[in-house]
Amino acid sequence: MAQIRAQWTQKQNKLFEQALAVYDKETPDRWHNIARAVGGGKSAEEMKRYYELLEEDVKHIESGKVEALEDLDVDIYVEDRSN
Repeated sequence: MAQIRAQWTQKQNKLFEQALAVYDKETPDRWHNIARAVGGGKSAEEMKRYYELLEEDVKHIESGKVEALEDLDVDIYVEDRSN
């Protein structure tokens, strides 16, 4: 996932999260809608694959196979909300 991760900006990650909340599993053409929301020329196939990779990471975390955040394939973004 390292190459996929390198091609995603923090803004695209946030748009992806927001689009997932809007377009649930029952939405027709879900991945096309999410790709359109994320922009950047990303395809529906890229959206679906990125989601699948994130699901794999979550499964590893839940199963205890990941000992530290550094082991994950996903970037962690921390916002400073102190302002």
